[in-house]
Amino acid sequence: MDQGIYVIILIGTALVLLAAFSSLIARRFGAPLLLIFLGIGLAAGTDGLGLDFDNATAAYFIGSLALAVILFDSGFGTSLASFRAAAAPAITLATFGVLLTAGIVGVAAHFITDLGWLPSMLLGATVASTDAAAVFFLLRVGNISVRDRVRSTLEVESGSNDPIAIFLTLSLVSLIATGAAAEPEKLALDVAFGFLQQMGIGLVAGLIGGYLIVRLVIRLRLDQGLVPIFVLALSLLVFSITGAFGGSGFLAVYIAGLVAGNSRLRATDQIKRFQDGVTWLAQIIMFLVLGLFATPSQFPEIALPALVLGVFLIFVARPIAVALCLLPFRFTREETAFISWVGLRGAVSILLAITPVIDNIDGGRALFNTVFIIVLVSLMIQGWTVGPLARRLGMVVPPRLGPLNKVELELPGSAHHELLAYRIVAGSPVERGARIPRWARPSLVLRDGRSMTYQYAGRLMAGDRVYIFVPDRYPRLLDRLFASPAEVDSEDAEFFGAFAVDPDRPALELEQAYAPGLKEKELEMTIAELVAARLGGRAEYADRVTLGNIELIVRDVDDDDHITSIGLSVEPPAQAPKVPAFISVSELLRRLWAMLQSRKTAREPRAGEN
Repeated sequence: MDQGIYVIILIGTALVLLAAFSSLIARRFGAPLLLIFLGIGLAAGTDGLGLDFDNATAAYFIGSLALAVILFDSGFGTSLASFRAAAAPAITLATFGVLLTAGIVGVAAHFITDLGWLPSMLLGATVASTDAAAVFFLLRVGNISVRDRVRSTLEVESGSNDPIAIFLTLSLVSLIATGAAAEPEKLALDVAFGFLQQMGIGLVAGLIGGYLIVRLVIRLRLDQGLVPIFVLALSLLVFSITGAFGGSGFLAVYIAGLVAGNSRLRATDQIKRFQDGVTWLAQIIMFLVLGLFATPSQFPEIALPALVLGVFLIFVARPIAVALCLLPFRFTREETAFISWVGLRGAVSILLAITPVIDNIDGGRALFNTVFIIVLVSLMIQGWTVGPLARRLGMVVPPRLGPLNKVELELPGSAHHELLAYRIVAGSPVERGARIPRWARPSLVLRDGRSMTYQYAGRLMAGDRVYIFVPDRYPRLLDRLFASPAEVDSEDAEFFGAFAVDPDRPALELEQAYAPGLKEKELEMTIAELVAARLGGRAEYADRVTLGNIELIVRDVDDDDHITSIGLSVEPPAQAPKVPAFISVSELLRRLWAMLQSRKTAREPRAGEN
């Protein structure tokens, strides 16, 4: 047998192991992990160790397959509650935001580089979408705790905006390759029809595919170990069939994951653990392959315009697109700035930049190199500064729960129920004597190596392990009972105010005590209703409402999003942190209106003047 096969396997395995090991470095030094994956690929490529990989078709195929796996996992891990909370702003960003970003970057590219209009717009389309892998890593693995609505918006946007960018890129590549741009009327009709076809087929195929995945897993009594493999294979089947029928396979696989992940599947915990590992592997392979395909020695000739475009994308194009898209959705200036900054570019942009190379478009390799540098700029500038900027903008919120030791167990034949194993943590409510709700049925307690029924165990003690049989959609209350109190430092205490107020007390008492200037209708509300009304009807953990010289802070909400605890700060609200690179459209309009009003007042003749 040819020994070259073993050499290829050896090198490939060594690169994957090195990439996996680099995750320890990323966590230790706060480096963007995906940047390290790309760096390893570059170091092993033509200009590094000398591995010559120049097959654009193979790179695109591997990248597309890996992206399909990542998108299915993104949808599978997104709860419907998070999706509903962020659906409107996230989908607006994933559609209009992508179009705006592509257009703004395309115009800039036309004037900064020597590209024509269509190639410039193609470059804008390739970098128009955010990278799901990069965003999910920063928010979930990076332990950046921000408000639920902001986090959900970013995650849903990053998971759903790739299909639009892919459609734009492939359409522009086709137009440039065939020269069809000479007929603008026909071009507009073809693009509109193609968009409706791909998105429509992708959406329907995703819904049907997700439903079929759920039904097949429930009906077929497969071995537990085969279920995760079966689900992954079905997701790729949805992806491939949708693409074969002219739809967006990437949209379909994301929607299928969303449907399957929010259904009552067997072995859900096993599927999640399996997909977590497969998704990491897909990310590593995709970034390594794209790094190997790049040729750094070609970068210098386009480095300067690419760097300018990368900075322009971060500081101009993305903020403008985000500000315009979020204008109707009551996001604060700080939230808009944070969402703008977490729009990292990654493997999807590099993958799309390969398509001009595959179609042998003039300047395709230069466009690929330009996009590669833009992605590096995004990962280096944004990826390394998300944490500091979140703290600068006051976006970081204290954790709701302390350490929690829980294992979800799958029981054969336990339809719609789960067995949870909790280890009692010192200081948790149950360790202090709190009662477990009636809908949860404790069945066994393990203490010092001995097993006993819950009824005879007496008061639960730290170190006990208790097994509870619950419905598969158990409320978050159970986790709160078994978690230790979150560690609260002086900054956290200051964050939630000096003392607590009863959310069910009338808001009239606030007016009598602090005179914040409430409206007549607000005086008839409770404090909780007042806070919810000022927040647009729905309050979240850590939301803040300023009333004159006091500030009300939401300390906790229940499973129905009703406010259960409110903090009050009597300190004058601090001035919002200023980040000059960002300004929301609403604030800009307010400033322009104030300027016009002041000029109008200045022109009016004063009393007694002719």
